[in-house]
Amino acid sequence: MLDPFFLGSFRYAFGVLLFVAILWIAEGRQALRYGGRFLPAAVFGVVGFCGFNILVWWGLAYTLPEHASIIMALQTPMTALAVWLTRGLRPSPFTVGCIAVAIGGVLVVVTKGNFTRAIEGGSLVGDLLVFLGAVSWVIYTMAGHHFAGWSPLRMTVLTCIPGTIGLLAINAFTIGMGYSALPTLDQLLSVKWQLAYFVVFTVVLGVLGFNNGVKYLGALNAMLMLNLIPIIVFAIEAWLGRSFAAIEIGGAAIVIGALVANNLYLRRSTS
Repeated sequence: MLDPFFLGSFRYAFGVLLFVAILWIAEGRQALRYGGRFLPAAVFGVVGFCGFNILVWWGLAYTLPEHASIIMALQTPMTALAVWLTRGLRPSPFTVGCIAVAIGGVLVVVTKGNFTRAIEGGSLVGDLLVFLGAVSWVIYTMAGHHFAGWSPLRMTVLTCIPGTIGLLAINAFTIGMGYSALPTLDQLLSVKWQLAYFVVFTVVLGVLGFNNGVKYLGALNAMLMLNLIPIIVFAIEAWLGRSFAAIEIGGAAIVIGALVANNLYLRRSTS
């Protein structure tokens, strides 16, 4: 019903208004000041919010959801590599093993054990767009240490503002080039509840929850938790009445087991 450019700009245009109101109430008007950090906030905001939203949704128009799920799972090793290269923090062999096991479990769930499905269908261009979107979010996840002294809420809001401006500018550009078009009022009203969900849950609660998780879990462990996304999707579909093969349930158990094992290991190593 809606193209990826309008969807991204619409949900963040309304989401950022809620963000600003929440920050103002929680930390006061002074928290809306950048304090000399506008440039890094703008760079990470545009890369994270524009890059992830535009590239992933655009890529999904050309590739399969199975491909996107697998590619998004690669964010975990990409984050591990980024932490190693930028901060010199080499992940432990145990964590690397958990990453590999979790990705293997995602592959089992998505492909139902038939791994040729991972390379069938879809488009290389679409896969590349989703991959670049995943890289964009990894870069954004690594931004936390640039904003020492800011709460996760403040960082979210002050990076989301320039990111939203970027999304609106890209949407205006695509409309001007004739690549996309504004939806009609009837089209918007036909998906009004879905849009409300996007704004409140995937933008406000989702991004706030993720950034708080990164603060307390660290970038690597937070990304490892994202391997639960396909499992949660399957759980919702099961609740709606879909039945699953034993290999899909087994794959979900592998992912959850790897996440729990790594979390317990990190707790023990830091205690």
